[in-house]
Amino acid sequence: METAATSSLNELSHPAANAGFWQGVKDCVPTLLGYLSIGFACGVVGRTAGLSTAEIVLLSTFLYAGSAQFIVAGMIAAGGTMYSIIVTVLFVNIRHLLLSAAISPYFRSFPWWKNVLLGSQLTDETFGVAVNRLSNDWKHRDKWMFGLNITAHINWIAATFAGAYFGAWIPDPEAYGLSFALPAMFIGLLVLQMAHRKQIRTDLAVAGGAVVLFLAAFTVMSANLAVLTAIIGAACIGMVIEHGNQT
Repeated sequence: METAATSSLNELSHPAANAGFWQGVKDCVPTLLGYLSIGFACGVVGRTAGLSTAEIVLLSTFLYAGSAQFIVAGMIAAGGTMYSIIVTVLFVNIRHLLLSAAISPYFRSFPWWKNVLLGSQLTDETFGVAVNRLSNDWKHRDKWMFGLNITAHINWIAATFAGAYFGAWIPDPEAYGLSFALPAMFIGLLVLQMAHRKQIRTDLAVAGGAVVLFLAAFTVMSANLAVLTAIIGAACIGMVIEHGNQT
């Protein structure tokens, strides 16, 4: 017989089939602290790079990508050209194609415009919530996903606005470690993902492979290309290990 605790856990992981928009809003709440802290830091960094409050809010509304917004601020401060910024943002955000592809099977029965809307608001955090909860027998999963996404997006805009507004009194964000906010967030996501997967040996092998590949590639190419090489190589290592464990 299923215990009450087990039943509650199952309901949290797989909401009821009639769960809709407001359930998505509720499921986004645990991620809001991360959005507020990273968004505030992003607003401060953008302001110190010379962006106005309106420009920062517009970036949060239409670009809506923490890592890309940090990069835009840094490249603007360094005098980067418009074309170099666009190309860099494209490469940084290309991972969203993979995130969208991973959850697209759950939305094949919905209109294309709804898929575009949901995909354009997808983030690392909302993907992490969705990938563990979506199921094909969930009737209103599109409304749930929209509730999840819109809550995250509104909070991100509010956080970056607050950072931009108060950034005028923080001339040197590096002195407070704010420039490290985004790497810290991804480190936290990585640790949580490793704890959830419970495949420490595989994860450590992939991490070790990435370090070795980066060091080897860095001797013959630039740091940026070495990072890309390490990412692709580490992903291949993980795929081979996973395939070996399944056979």
